[in-house]
Amino acid sequence: MNPPINDWKQRRVWVIGASTGIGAETAKRLLSYGAEVALSARQLLGLQETAKGYPQAIIEPVDITDLASLQAAHARLLQRWQGIDLVLIVAGTYNEMRADSFDMAAANQLLDINIRGVYHCLDVVLPTFLQQGHGGIGIVGSVAGLSGLPKALVYGPSKAAIINLCESLYMDLRPHHVAVYLINPGFVATPLTEKNDFEMPALMTAHDAAAALVDGLEKGDFHIHFPKRFTNWLRLARLLPYRAYFYLVHKVTGL
Repeated sequence: MNPPINDWKQRRVWVIGASTGIGAETAKRLLSYGAEVALSARQLLGLQETAKGYPQAIIEPVDITDLASLQAAHARLLQRWQGIDLVLIVAGTYNEMRADSFDMAAANQLLDINIRGVYHCLDVVLPTFLQQGHGGIGIVGSVAGLSGLPKALVYGPSKAAIINLCESLYMDLRPHHVAVYLINPGFVATPLTEKNDFEMPALMTAHDAAAALVDGLEKGDFHIHFPKRFTNWLRLARLLPYRAYFYLVHKVTGL
């Protein structure tokens, strides 16, 4: 559904959310393949750790909830590169929340990062891609956005919004020759998932998740999801009648 990527050498990639987890490991993999990679996140120390051993890495700290910081970083990258080939929006956050512990302040904080932050990124990069007439945008969602789940009262809907957004973006940007990648991981061992107090089926390392992500980019997939032995079950579950779906989720999770 997107053009395949056969060579990463000198490809200009901006990874937003590159200080830890999937973003950091994906950035390292692309750097090792010869891409020119700009690393962005709020945590400067994490970005510096990601960049170790890769002299071509560019560090651009940003806060995706702060549009001005994204605009400034984008302007510096354009001045340096004269264009961008791929933007990966990996930044996001997670918290558990159920109806009996609803917290509006925590909900707003999550939504600011997972949804508004993504739109801030799009506000900055879309004009560049439309003007270039080529490039690609990848956004990390989650299989938690496929259907409602316990403990995901805010996180799940935020990722459902990303799924819908990428589907709309694909239809809008395809005529302009701009690729769109919807990236839906399952459970990945990162600082965010460390706080989970339940068994995480098919848990992946961030290193393996990055390998699957880059493989999907290279193949030109629109929907990049992993590990498939887990994510395909969730994709099938969303097709069940609600009575069966709710029963299945309760049976599996005990919630």
